[in-house]
Amino acid sequence: MRIVVAPDSFKGTVDASRAADAMARGWASVRPDDEVSSAPLADGGEGTLDVIARSVPGATYHDVPGCTGPDGRTVTGRWLALPDGTAVVDLAQVVGLPRMERPDALGASTRGLGEVIGSALDAGALSLVIALGGSASTDGGAGALSALGLALLDEAGEALPDGGGALERLFFADMTDLRRPPAGGVTLLTDVTNPLLGSTGSAAVYGPQKGAGPDDVARLENGLSRFAGVLGGAPDAPGAGAAGGTAYGFTVAWKARVEPGAAAIARLVGLENLLAGADVLLTGEGRFDATSLHGKAVGEALALAAHGPRTAVVAGTVAARSALDALGTWHCALSEIAGSDAAAVAEPERWLFDAGARAARELGGPTSAA
Repeated sequence: MRIVVAPDSFKGTVDASRAADAMARGWASVRPDDEVSSAPLADGGEGTLDVIARSVPGATYHDVPGCTGPDGRTVTGRWLALPDGTAVVDLAQVVGLPRMERPDALGASTRGLGEVIGSALDAGALSLVIALGGSASTDGGAGALSALGLALLDEAGEALPDGGGALERLFFADMTDLRRPPAGGVTLLTDVTNPLLGSTGSAAVYGPQKGAGPDDVARLENGLSRFAGVLGGAPDAPGAGAAGGTAYGFTVAWKARVEPGAAAIARLVGLENLLAGADVLLTGEGRFDATSLHGKAVGEALALAAHGPRTAVVAGTVAARSALDALGTWHCALSEIAGSDAAAVAEPERWLFDAGARAARELGGPTSAA
């Protein structure tokens, strides 16, 4: 049998590559004669750089010390150079929520993202891919664009401090010194379709996840509205609200193009070709819920396998069993086989191995293995 193991990361516990390897080893422990291929996935969020690096021969990492983390502390950024001259930057790697010591919805900034992008431009990047996901901030990408030369001024002509909370004092944006995008253009990988503003916008939907209370959400919404009023563009465009509105900022200032991250990365790793003639797709993520089939890596993998191999989902928790049952997809929750969420989180690779072995026993059919 041919098996394709293609999970996303199990956020906060294990990255996609380690998850894929653990499940693949689990399957092989039961059916050692099967052909098992690992194809870790991402959707523009956590782990995107590592997934692309593993999939593209000749890709090289470049570290950028001294970057500004989302809360102002110094961090080391990183970007990935592809052989064709494309630079790939992962927002979460430098200004993601895990980089915060404590949530600061009003003060968190994307400045470090702009610093990493600047390093890639200095190195001669011909085009740019920015993976948007896991942001700690709701600043519309203002911090990143400021690091690239955009001047954001209040009514007195003073530069605004970083953070989405400061945008409600924005009066004027001067693009005179803003660096030009690379000649090959800029692509933004997103896993959401939210607009910038309103009840389904960046502040209202994702602000509370970043520590924003009701008053903070109102201030962030007001600031993003001011930002949109000054910059123009299309704040209502699908995906403009990605990464605290960073997608909006770059589409306006740099004419960047928004693309669903899961589909783009699945193409990059050649998932459709791997699935051709495969017998089983084994995918997974930290939590499978109602959103997993819409713009997420697991949903993209299941869609590509719709008329091909049998499918299986392993997740830390499964909150939408009926959706998987409707697809005829075998599923397994690590929290259940480990006995609790805490046990699953403490030893994720142990339970991913076990889940892979269970899938092999239940989906693999007869085997000659001892």
